[in-house]
Amino acid sequence: MEEEKFGIDGGAAVEPSPAPARRRSSCCREMLLLEFPDKFVIRSADPDSPDHAFSVGRSDGLLHSISAEDSSFSNPSKVTTIYGVVGTIRLLAGIYVLVITAREEIGAYHGFSIYRVKSMTFMCCNEALRHSTSQEKRDEAYFMTLLRTIESTTGLYFSYEMDLTLNLQRTCKLAEERVYKPLWKQADPRFVWNRNLLEELIETKLDAFIIPMIQGNILKLLRFQIAEFTLKNLSARITLLSRRCNRRLGTRMWRRGANLEGDTANFIETEQLLEFEGFKSSFLQIRGSIPLLWEQIVDLSYKPQLNITNHEDTPMVVERHFHDLAQRYGEIMAVDLTDKHGDEGKLSSAFAAEMDKLPHVRYVSFDFHHYCGKGNFDNLQLLYDQISEDVEKQGYFLINSEGGILLEQSGIVRSNCIDCLDRTNVTQSYLARKSLNSQLQNMGALSSSECISMYANILETFKILWVEHGDEVSLQYTGTHALKGDLVRYGRQTFSGLIKDGMSALSRYYLNNFHDGIRQDALDLISGRYTINKDAPSPFQLNGFESLSYLPVASVLIVGGLTVTTFTLNQAGRNAHHFVSTVIWAGLTAGVMAVVKANGKQFCSRPRLCGLM
Repeated sequence: MEEEKFGIDGGAAVEPSPAPARRRSSCCREMLLLEFPDKFVIRSADPDSPDHAFSVGRSDGLLHSISAEDSSFSNPSKVTTIYGVVGTIRLLAGIYVLVITAREEIGAYHGFSIYRVKSMTFMCCNEALRHSTSQEKRDEAYFMTLLRTIESTTGLYFSYEMDLTLNLQRTCKLAEERVYKPLWKQADPRFVWNRNLLEELIETKLDAFIIPMIQGNILKLLRFQIAEFTLKNLSARITLLSRRCNRRLGTRMWRRGANLEGDTANFIETEQLLEFEGFKSSFLQIRGSIPLLWEQIVDLSYKPQLNITNHEDTPMVVERHFHDLAQRYGEIMAVDLTDKHGDEGKLSSAFAAEMDKLPHVRYVSFDFHHYCGKGNFDNLQLLYDQISEDVEKQGYFLINSEGGILLEQSGIVRSNCIDCLDRTNVTQSYLARKSLNSQLQNMGALSSSECISMYANILETFKILWVEHGDEVSLQYTGTHALKGDLVRYGRQTFSGLIKDGMSALSRYYLNNFHDGIRQDALDLISGRYTINKDAPSPFQLNGFESLSYLPVASVLIVGGLTVTTFTLNQAGRNAHHFVSTVIWAGLTAGVMAVVKANGKQFCSRPRLCGLM
């Protein structure tokens, strides 16, 4: 789907003006799902918009806009209340409609209610399955497994009235008339998680049912991740809001680096909003994988080998990436937090070499583990000393109580490590705290000699926001909480934090090796990166060594071999026969382990639908 089709338009920069008498565009807030033998009917249950309804054929999957008062839709076999239509997807045997079955209101954003998705389910309109071949039935069953994976997606947020995809600066500088367009036309396509799923709803002109959703971070911490605190008897609040880009969705090991268009994995825009005495300010940061062509294929190793792809278009990939950022955010400063030795060092050097070709982008290399490896969070001041002048020049966005623009953010810091998670989150929280001090001083909440570090309760709340933010972002990319949370919360590593990080690291290892291949296939399917084609060969027809699940058998042989070897070794001193048995079992166990290690990639869960690029 092109951005133009999705309705994003620049508009002219205008000063906010009183709202016209027209009603702001909104979507149906509550719906009834009516089930009939031949169709599903979804109709609005909102008192303010009772006329909206559409049907989905259970045999052909066709969508039709209908009148909610149509008498032919009486006496349904089942009626269910739902809270939104996420979208539709067509597989081999029919269409599947994803609906929101449970939601949680987590607060308000610019005066409008915001909801978190608690549960979703796919409705099946696949009666054509009975006429499919046996292979198509097997493929459809696997596709449906992927859809069930999507039903449990975390970190999805939406509003029926407010566009969550635009940051405050973009919202204030776009034309006022834009808010009266359908909600999906207001949205930035990069951050609409269900963008591909909305296509058929858009084609059928079902604007009242089209809800753009973001995946990211608007946590429940202190309600809507707003930290309410008091400064000199005046109330202020902070909101953290992250938006994950949909252009290179994926899991930690199966989506690394950039594609040929310059889109990077784990690209997230994070906005820190501050409200105080009618003033509103916004500080933006971005993160994203190193924009080179590289991969790190799981092979049962704890840290798989990192491979950089030598491609003639690499310089163009890097240029496309930073040109796109400059068009959207202004001046760009790239902060690279990777190590300067080993595989990371090679990748960092390759990144630095490409950045030398872009004189309009400042590149700063800071070996986070070298300076902060012993848990000394304060050493990030060394990084800030290098970049403070540019960060302060880029500034932040500020408006007064009348909506007048006082300051604009003219550039942005792009931070990355290898995963763009743990080290990146620590660094972004540090820069956010520096900016928050400046904003509070500018608003008159703090004097020029004060900072939030002087107020223990404020500082603690601020740190909690960023720790929870890091956990949510990490859960979406790796399936586990973030590491190094102690550095944000306490400025040092604690023993309990070390244990927690160790457990998270082990969980990441398990998920990366034995689970994320399926999750990657699910993301490729619903994002439209993989297109269903009935005439193409089945992507799930495996062969050779891959056709059987050898891992359980290998695990039993290894554990059993080690057990028998240990037992016979204990008996070896009594009988020479036991010593020979020990040698034989040890050899067999070592042989199995060698085979597993040599074929590590074959034992791992790998995506089947798409390549890595």
